[in-house]
Amino acid sequence: MEGPDRPVTTPASTPTPPLEVVLESARALAGSDPPALRLQSLSEYLCRVLPATAVQIRAGGRRTDRASAGAADATSPAQSVAIPRADGRSAVLEVVDSPRPRAELRGLLEAIAAVIAAALPLLDTTSASEADVQSRLHSMTIDSLPVGLYVVDREYRVVVWNRKRETGTQGLRRGDVIGRRVLDVLRRQPPELLEAEFARVFSTGEVRVEEQEVQVGIDVRTYRTTRLPMYLDGAKVSHVITIGEDVTETRAIQRAMHQSEKLAAVGQLAAGVMHEINNPLATIGGCAAAISARLGADITPAVHEYLGIIESEVGRCTEIIEVLLDFSRVGRGGPVLADTDLNAVLDRTLDLLKHHQRFRRLQVVRDYTPNLPAVLGSAERLVQAAMAILLNAADATSGRGKIQLRTRVHGRQVEVEVEDDGPGISAEVLPKIFDPFFTTKGPGRGTGLGLAICHGIVADHHGRLEVRSDPGIRTVFRMTLPVAGEEVA
Repeated sequence: MEGPDRPVTTPASTPTPPLEVVLESARALAGSDPPALRLQSLSEYLCRVLPATAVQIRAGGRRTDRASAGAADATSPAQSVAIPRADGRSAVLEVVDSPRPRAELRGLLEAIAAVIAAALPLLDTTSASEADVQSRLHSMTIDSLPVGLYVVDREYRVVVWNRKRETGTQGLRRGDVIGRRVLDVLRRQPPELLEAEFARVFSTGEVRVEEQEVQVGIDVRTYRTTRLPMYLDGAKVSHVITIGEDVTETRAIQRAMHQSEKLAAVGQLAAGVMHEINNPLATIGGCAAAISARLGADITPAVHEYLGIIESEVGRCTEIIEVLLDFSRVGRGGPVLADTDLNAVLDRTLDLLKHHQRFRRLQVVRDYTPNLPAVLGSAERLVQAAMAILLNAADATSGRGKIQLRTRVHGRQVEVEVEDDGPGISAEVLPKIFDPFFTTKGPGRGTGLGLAICHGIVADHHGRLEVRSDPGIRTVFRMTLPVAGEEVA
């Protein structure tokens, strides 16, 4: 994927790129050892590079349980993909305890499984030369990669263009690209910038990695572009390999994990101190009430005012403590989960809010997908999450704008979007929106915990909560939850 719209900082620790993993897998299968040793070599390589506790290539179908393989215990999470075979027999590639995000790992395993499937007939053929087997495997590997790949020579002509590049967002056919200058093919960024990127790799031999955020329809996708030098004529770089990967889901998972860690830390703090604070507050409130009762009619206006302030502030502190205690319970168990209709959850939330002062002048538009698949969840907790988002939208529009509620099915996930036409959220504030105690509201108007608790509730349901904003136009909160019965990590 070419052309940065907005550069994004690349994480310091970068796993082995999928291209390298799949190519090395092909090399392991194309060696001169007996077939069994080649498969063993591939398993050992994948154990190291993924990394994983165990990797198995075995006959039979996928297991229906979460059983382990090799040295892993029975509770270890395993991910498996079927190896497609033309002879009708079933085979499985199974990986146990890899730290890679499950969405990214699955795409990688499917590419490796395709290479294994292509290699199995060759492993049984003794007449094919090692060079022929390796050449055929490399060709199949490049086309089966789950990432876009192309290669240019020193004249910037495209010499390789894999199948993913043909089916990607740019959708350029191989026959229309091979032999042309890449500067005439890719238009996402100015040709002089693209040429400078290639020239740097050709001149220095450096591996270049960058990430870009690109607007695709109404969504913003994150792509990682890697440029690798290739040497065919000795010490001089002869070609540059470019790999484009869609890492949107991976980055979203990483952000969610980071946010969950922050929420857990604050939750532990809240659970540890809130009960201790509650006791002296109760004492203060009780003493204020006792003083008021003892003075009775003799109380002076000034003392009456002060006692009223004490009681009011004790009540406010008690409410904050209740919110903190709710926050500390996020991720610590809760009510039994059941199949839940998100359309009904939203309707119930709106019914609870219809008399709320901030909602009286709001225009609410419902755009629901009928017969929405159920999610496994707690209706009460999901109402709490939806209420936090809707109250935030009401505050953003000052109670006089329009809020649109949308529900959609996307694959095996259900999405809920809440869009408001308020002033939006600035780029500086957006990354902090789910941080505990962060608020842009004035003093006394919020604790900064509503959206943080909401984020924790969605995470407890194995979902994601994301926000995007166009300042001056709109803000959209998107809650994504797996359909009931889907396997979750």
